[in-house]
Amino acid sequence: MQYKQLGQTIYLRVDKGEEILTQILKVCAGAGIKSATFSGIGACQAAVLSTYLPDRNDFTDHHLSGMLELVSLSGNITFDGEVLYEHAHATFSELGRDGEPRVVAGHLTSATVMYTGEITIQPVAGVIPRKFDDNVGITVWDLD
Repeated sequence: MQYKQLGQTIYLRVDKGEEILTQILKVCAGAGIKSATFSGIGACQAAVLSTYLPDRNDFTDHHLSGMLELVSLSGNITFDGEVLYEHAHATFSELGRDGEPRVVAGHLTSATVMYTGEITIQPVAGVIPRKFDDNVGITVWDLD
């Protein structure tokens, strides 16, 4: 992993075998960033996309492997008062069993780079904290 800050934007290159979200959190922690948005593209060898199931109050995981084009990554970093928290969604393109391209997307739990990941991180001035919302049963941005 290498990164460089130009102006307010951090440009992060995630290398082969590295997990993307781990590297984003590592850069933010090292730079003292408590809140940010991020986006990216790249090529991955493995990923886990998750779908939230409200009736179970839990996620189900979808494991992907092979040549996965990371078409779009978007997410944010917030601070829960103790640790940095990431929330990301991603879209991947891959060849299906029939050899035709297909697109899969969802909540990104992990993604391991095959060739490279090119990520931009936009730090936020200040901190966006999180809180548990009893109404929906998950943690959300605390904008009070």
